[in-house]
Amino acid sequence: MGHVCAKEFNCEKELTLAVIGGKWKMLILWHLGKEGTKRFNELKSLMPGITQRMLVNQLRELESDFIVHREVYAVVPPKVEYSLTDQGRTLMPILESMYDWGKKYKGFIEEQVDEPSVKIGHTK
Repeated sequence: MGHVCAKEFNCEKELTLAVIGGKWKMLILWHLGKEGTKRFNELKSLMPGITQRMLVNQLRELESDFIVHREVYAVVPPKVEYSLTDQGRTLMPILESMYDWGKKYKGFIEEQVDEPSVKIGHTK
């Protein structure tokens, strides 16, 4: 059962954050949602700062929460692909709204900063 199933939440917002929260889950979901099915090493190369162990853990949690589907092919060498489930795809409008908000907020912050040397990360 999903990693969130054994927990109690005060509200639905907490549940949502438990499913997609953290440093890497939203990036994993973004790449799978925008670029489609990916193999493990493809995902790892898209997120340079993530460790192999962290990616495995995040993918397992997303899989146990029915957000990501893991397809294992019986070939040598082993082939595993990850994709969004139907439930996972319902998160894309939320992630797109968060992206749009972040882009606008980045522009707002940059307008507020007097020092031109201060920059907030780049967008894709």
